[in-house]
Amino acid sequence: MNNKMITIAFHSQNGHTEVLGQSILEGINTVKGVKGLLIDVNTETLNWEPLNNADAIIFGSPTYMGNVSGIFKTFMDGSSPIWYQRKWINKLAGGFTSSGSLSGDKLNTLQSMCLFAAQHGMVWIGPSEICTEFDTQPHHINRLGSNLGIMSQCNPYEDRALSPPSGDRETTKLYGARMAKSVLQWQAPTSTQQKETEQNGTKEMT
Repeated sequence: MNNKMITIAFHSQNGHTEVLGQSILEGINTVKGVKGLLIDVNTETLNWEPLNNADAIIFGSPTYMGNVSGIFKTFMDGSSPIWYQRKWINKLAGGFTSSGSLSGDKLNTLQSMCLFAAQHGMVWIGPSEICTEFDTQPHHINRLGSNLGIMSQCNPYEDRALSPPSGDRETTKLYGARMAKSVLQWQAPTSTQQKETEQNGTKEMT
């Protein structure tokens, strides 16, 4: 049986968001039957085929001014031809983001990614772990209490060996494993089933 594939499409200005992507990849690769691939979208010659062929896509961007980075937004806009052809419909999707402050309006970044996935007809998966430690420390899992996607706080002046902290790295690793398990469980409708569903819906309306 062929392995399922999860592609992590990310932009990272200073490398901290990339570290999160690498942790997600590590989590994906702990699940038998699923492989992961990191793709940096900051390129003028982006190869879209690994994204089109993936069973799931996880989006990653730093939070700048309360939203995705300009480079990541260019990637989103560049997917318009794929949107028109519905090549990502019924794929699983997820997202992660980081910023220098504890809040930084990261929720809006994840909401932008989630809405972007919805535009493509994708099915969004959030993290499963919750933080029950109310004296939040850098080593705690999901220390920022995000349910829509992964949030990380990174000191932009610290080396990537130290920031993101251990708790954020472990959270993203667990998220990667969850996405991999979800891909194995998810049975996307075939194109024929999709057409039959649409036709049945039209008949019911008439």
